[in-house]
Amino acid sequence: MNKPFFISTAIPYVNDKPHVGHALEYVQADCIARYHRMLGKNVFFLSGTDDNALKNVLKAEEAGKDVRAYIDEHADMFKRLLSTLSISVDDFIRTSADERHRRGAQKLWSSFKPEDIYKKEYRGLYCVGCEEFKTGKDLVNGECPEHPGKKLEEVSEENYFFALSNYQKPLEQLIEWNKLAIIPESRKNEILAFIREGLTDISISRSHARARDWGIPVPGDENQVMYVWVDALSNYINALGYADHSDAYAAFWEGEGERVHAIGKGITRFHAIYWPAFLLSAGLSVPTRLFVHGYVTSGGQKMSKTIGNVIDPQMIIDEYGADALRYFLAREVSTFEDGDFTTERFKEAYNASLVNGLGNLVARVMKLAETHLDPGVRSDSSLLPPEYTHAFESYNINAAAHYVWTRIQALDKKITDTKPFSVVKEDPEQGKRLIHEAVIELYAIARLLRPFLPQTSQKIQTAVVENKMPVSLFPRKE
Repeated sequence: MNKPFFISTAIPYVNDKPHVGHALEYVQADCIARYHRMLGKNVFFLSGTDDNALKNVLKAEEAGKDVRAYIDEHADMFKRLLSTLSISVDDFIRTSADERHRRGAQKLWSSFKPEDIYKKEYRGLYCVGCEEFKTGKDLVNGECPEHPGKKLEEVSEENYFFALSNYQKPLEQLIEWNKLAIIPESRKNEILAFIREGLTDISISRSHARARDWGIPVPGDENQVMYVWVDALSNYINALGYADHSDAYAAFWEGEGERVHAIGKGITRFHAIYWPAFLLSAGLSVPTRLFVHGYVTSGGQKMSKTIGNVIDPQMIIDEYGADALRYFLAREVSTFEDGDFTTERFKEAYNASLVNGLGNLVARVMKLAETHLDPGVRSDSSLLPPEYTHAFESYNINAAAHYVWTRIQALDKKITDTKPFSVVKEDPEQGKRLIHEAVIELYAIARLLRPFLPQTSQKIQTAVVENKMPVSLFPRKE
């Protein structure tokens, strides 16, 4: 019996509209979810938005808009992107609008061990971009390395603290022994090095005044709201029904299945240290795996509105289609490290691999099949190739996509070499056999494409079953 499989994306801040970096994480997580469904597993795939961050409130004020209206508007943009990208989420949670989230976040706080929570006066440097207090070892030239050029805010107030230092050894053992596996290995080593330097306790609340009266109140103290990273991280279990200990929560979080978070490298510490420490304190199961990807750069630089190199994924989808963008993010952008995205690179890959590659192959095979074969040719094999499964089990989406394209290229070469279009005229039986083999292989390729290009996969499989040329899959773009 296949064990349940839970996977989530991070929940992004809604201070701006989504960019192609968000699309990368959505596509990567979706590929993994779809692969595990192919294995027959019971999959729960979660996404959502982090509505309660102070940076959302400040951006709304800057725009001169009502906070609720601004956050609702931008949260809808992220939900719409999931839909247009064909992301197969099972649920979408909003931390400011879902009652199940408020109840779950407060239940988690109330479940922390009493000895792990205390209150004290605190003074420190706060990065609004990260929503985190920074210490000297976090800074580079006195600045947050994630948000260079943005001044840190000096904050002094009384907050609740979480005794993170109580969990140094348990966290180190979890990660070292891969009870909480971190992929790739380089990110695991970074986290272990950070833990071994010594963990310090962290502030986990903010004054109502500094939070602009926005956020989830601390249980029993209406003058404080939860630190956004306590609130936000709990979304993963709240969407499953943690507050009521629902059947979904029992199956997907407390059961024996996998619990996977797909996240960007900039928030690894929150997910690898803070989140499991909170769960351990509350006596709950921890994630089994963190899959960490890099950033999407453009022209070798981090995307920035100031530079003017931010790429809107919706514009790409509108012109080229969702599967074209999905292809590029799955195969052409590094799975684990930073990857570059430019319009020029995208167009080149689109024409080479989709128009001239996959699209041309489908046209070649289906034209022969429509002319010489009867409908209904397909393969029902449920086995997946070992190279493909190994890549996916290693979370190497690039490698899995590359394997499929080697099959595409091999079939194209076989048709060129065996010339079924000529053989069928001289030896109809031999020619039909060659065409039949090509159609079966095309159907198998279409199945392997399902995690990456779900719409295209379905179109090809339907074309094979109906023995009918599909409409142009990828129109040529100049």
